[in-house]
Amino acid sequence: MQEPRRIGVGIIGLGMAAQPHVEALRELAGRVRVVAGYSPSEQRRSAFQERFGVPTVSTEKALLDDSGVEMVLVLTPPRTHAEVALRACAAGKHVLLEKPVDVDLPRAAALVEGFERAGRTLGVVLQHRFRESPLRLAALLREEGLGRLVSIATSVRWWRSAQYFAEPGRGMLARDGGGVLLTQAIHTLDLLLHLAGPVDTVVARCGSSGMRRIDTEDVACAVVTWANGARGVIDATTTAWPGYPERIEIAGTEGTAVLEGDRLGVRRHGRPDIDLAGSSGGGGGADPMAFSCAAHRRLIAEFLDAVEARREPTNSGRSALPVHALIDAMLASNGVTVRPRATG
Repeated sequence: MQEPRRIGVGIIGLGMAAQPHVEALRELAGRVRVVAGYSPSEQRRSAFQERFGVPTVSTEKALLDDSGVEMVLVLTPPRTHAEVALRACAAGKHVLLEKPVDVDLPRAAALVEGFERAGRTLGVVLQHRFRESPLRLAALLREEGLGRLVSIATSVRWWRSAQYFAEPGRGMLARDGGGVLLTQAIHTLDLLLHLAGPVDTVVARCGSSGMRRIDTEDVACAVVTWANGARGVIDATTTAWPGYPERIEIAGTEGTAVLEGDRLGVRRHGRPDIDLAGSSGGGGGADPMAFSCAAHRRLIAEFLDAVEARREPTNSGRSALPVHALIDAMLASNGVTVRPRATG
């Protein structure tokens, strides 16, 4: 019997973010084979190979020239996303890109359009959509299980330590392109839009706490009106020691759902309660990698399905543009009403 074809995967960027991806790829070993990893740092290449047993190459070109690599995971800092992803695209590879797509909406839209013109698949790692409890809540909302949505509150009260910010460039516009909104809260904000739909207007205040030597925001808050008429608030920070699970509360005319990390509780008038524990930690404390790879596995599996079926993945680059529009609107607001528009 012929062995099933496995898709060859290359990894560019071997820092902290590589861990859940490699763990997920191992669990998908029947469908993929990891060909090689690349980082410009010899120290990181050596540490990655020793820890995960995955071969590395000394140049990006060697990885992209390898005909056995069909798909590339790009896990580099945000400011490098466009150049790295487009080189992979030019080499004929499909790309799964760690969030964000890029540092702002115009750059993100340009990258998405580049892949669409080339006919290559671009996916984005926004794995909270693929957690067990959000999947259940999304299904409930599609069935209008909470009735008409009325009030939505979102809280991302995380902690990032001095050690986290000690890495050169971390928390700086020149490298990361943004602060708590683009780097940490983007996962929850993307899930929020995935669940509640598009935002109509935003009035926000964002800034630095002064606790770190960074030039990006680590405190952000907003009052939001949704296109469906719901109203709510967004609160995001990395100053809340020791770090708490991110939380989305959705109140509708027929009941309320509370999503805390990957734990779901639903209470509805005259109907059975729904309680789901989920399986993923949040990464909201001092260790950003303290979570299961289960959501990454589901996300990568969806991307593989899309590549094989030659269709757009549900986590496509274009599907990530609304969260970039929301973040840009929050940063631009400064107390003035802004309408986020994911054009492009």
